[in-house]
Amino acid sequence: MKTGLTAPDATPDFDTARFRDVLGRFCSGITIVTASLDGRPTGLTCQSFMSLSLDPPLVAFAVTVTSKSYPTIREAGRFAVNILAEDQAELATAFARSGGDKFTGVGWRREVTGAPLLDGTVGHVECDLVEEYPIGDHLLAVGRVVAPAGHPDAAPLLFFRGSFGALSAGAQQS
Repeated sequence: MKTGLTAPDATPDFDTARFRDVLGRFCSGITIVTASLDGRPTGLTCQSFMSLSLDPPLVAFAVTVTSKSYPTIREAGRFAVNILAEDQAELATAFARSGGDKFTGVGWRREVTGAPLLDGTVGHVECDLVEEYPIGDHLLAVGRVVAPAGHPDAAPLLFFRGSFGALSAGAQQS
């Protein structure tokens, strides 16, 4: 098994704009990854989140290597992934910005890991950081889930073609 993978250099005629456009056609959920270090909360918006394994229970998220918030999450060693609800686009935008107190006016609480759990989300997983892999211009962070919680009546916030959206009422299944 190969670790620390790096992608081969793109061919000179590789169309980066087209690549970005094609990937933008993939609908994804939106999360906010949070942590607390020395009692101070931090967080970042992340759309590159995935379930990785059920046994052991693992999740992963990708963050740019230039992130200002991720070093604090790494140092904390524990984090929460808050899965945003359809009415939380403004929150996603606020946590995507660099700097400032992103938690001003935001309802949240602490539970198992001490990481902020945001109010009104579809659900969350609290995790211990177990691995980190540099891949291209991102870091892939892997967390072992220690406490999951969901809110089945909430619909998720989605990201598609550069915009936030939601499932239509007829598209939801129980």
